[in-house]
Amino acid sequence: MEAIKGMANLQPPSNPHQSPFPKNHNSPTAAPTVAFTTPNNYAGRLSQFLRLKGWTPLWCPTVVVQTTPHTHSSLIRYLSNPRNSKSTPLEQFSAIAFTSRTGISAFSETLASIESPPLSPCGNAFTISGLGKDSELIDESFIGRICENRDRIRVLVPPVATPAGLVEAIGPGHGQRVLCPVPVVVGLEEPPVVPEFLRDLRLKGWVAVRVDGYETRWAGRGCAEEVAMRSEKGGGVDAIMFTSTAEVEGLLKSLRWFGLDWVVVRERFPAMVVAAHGPVTAAGAERLGVEVDVVSSKFGSFEGVVDALALRWQTF
Repeated sequence: MEAIKGMANLQPPSNPHQSPFPKNHNSPTAAPTVAFTTPNNYAGRLSQFLRLKGWTPLWCPTVVVQTTPHTHSSLIRYLSNPRNSKSTPLEQFSAIAFTSRTGISAFSETLASIESPPLSPCGNAFTISGLGKDSELIDESFIGRICENRDRIRVLVPPVATPAGLVEAIGPGHGQRVLCPVPVVVGLEEPPVVPEFLRDLRLKGWVAVRVDGYETRWAGRGCAEEVAMRSEKGGGVDAIMFTSTAEVEGLLKSLRWFGLDWVVVRERFPAMVVAAHGPVTAAGAERLGVEVDVVSSKFGSFEGVVDALALRWQTF
């Protein structure tokens, strides 16, 4: 895949009636610029939250998230009837555990390509789990494409929107099988989140089956170009926001192509605030040597990290 060389500077509409900060010497004096590194499928939502605060979004995607022919075929083999079989492989499972919105979207895309629901109307209860706002995609249409009998399906949304929270909420497995559509990572090291999630499910007594649901790929060596250029000028980024560990690694890998490392970037942006969407992303960033200033405590939605950043600027 060729490097992504252009960064979209998503400009907010002017709002003369909104003051994004209280008047104190620790807050930026003008509407701040917030860089964020999310892939395309999340960029619009996060950008809108930033605009609503009166801030200037600067989109610098460091990973590309997409389905591929490989991930499609990986999923469809669980959803379609093998030759000479009356049931699909999904009937051998008791649950599906989604850890991302993209995983649900990829699964939905594959469901749309088959003729009939992969689960029969009769059978044991089947659990479909998703995290936070992602679970909104597990709607009646999605459920109907999995099983015609809505009463057979149990939708589980854990109160803590993390993979560990999902493991806790789903409870003991007692040897049951759970299908886990997760990303295959290309061009980056796989963060420990997914392996730890699968391990924790197994420790709970589940037979966790990993399937490549979609691809997370490094966006290329040019993806940090805008941050690198602004650092040369010594300003222009008031905060940077990460929503996954892969985004952090993607940024660092690109910075190295520009002869930079994180220490130099922080020296050039001494007042820049680093914000992470939830404790999982924060832990991943810290593991990679990126110190995090703000961690959202409400991480079921991107609105949580945006509010946390606003609170930081209001109180420091």
